[in-house]
Amino acid sequence: MRFILAFVLLVLPVLSSAQSEEIVLGLSRDEVAITATFDGTDVLIFGAIKRDAPAPDTGPLQVIITLAGPSAPITVRRKERILGIWANTDAVEVDQAPSFYAVATSAPLAESLSATEDLRRAISIPQVIRSVDAPASIENAESFTDALIRIRAGSGLYQVLDGGVDIEEETLFRGQITLPAALTEGDYKARIFITRDGIVVDEYETTIAVFKAGLERFLFELSRNQPLLYGLMSLAIAIAAGWLASAAFRLFLR
Repeated sequence: MRFILAFVLLVLPVLSSAQSEEIVLGLSRDEVAITATFDGTDVLIFGAIKRDAPAPDTGPLQVIITLAGPSAPITVRRKERILGIWANTDAVEVDQAPSFYAVATSAPLAESLSATEDLRRAISIPQVIRSVDAPASIENAESFTDALIRIRAGSGLYQVLDGGVDIEEETLFRGQITLPAALTEGDYKARIFITRDGIVVDEYETTIAVFKAGLERFLFELSRNQPLLYGLMSLAIAIAAGWLASAAFRLFLR
């Protein structure tokens, strides 16, 4: 009985501190329209920490913001030079990988989040990618996932923004994430975490809708709903462009 009472006394302060801090969130925009001239945009995520009691002194408060695009399976292939020709050799099926993923933190991620919490909540980029078992003939299958992360990071689709979140007096926070031009349509899930000593204290989740609009939407729906008309129109535009280029070239020669 004494053991149970001591355990309750130890746990109650932890629970009360975890419940005393909550996230109140704001977004600069809750939707992004992809138009013919779309070349990327910035999303500002800001908010405050609501408290029912004074802030605990167990450790500095950190904020982590993630923004994830729609996930889909993808095949990662390895190329090797065979008889002077580059050819696909091995391939690994990745079960799910987000089309876009950014994680912004107020401090380096390793300082803001413990490995256990990362494994439990899938916050870092390697944790959000789910891979199926690779064929037994493939050695070092992890390199395929590393290659996927490296390629998408190089094109701005995967981002790690250490220090990308500003905190004022452990109450107000703001972070900005840049969305590149090559976006996939769908709901982008934003998650915000506040942590102390690497442990998540509270979590908030919302979505940002990304959709095609204007001419982009018209052409997209035309290609899906009336592919024959879309093909004929594309052919007519190509013929017209070729004729105009030829006419301009002849005029230039004169």
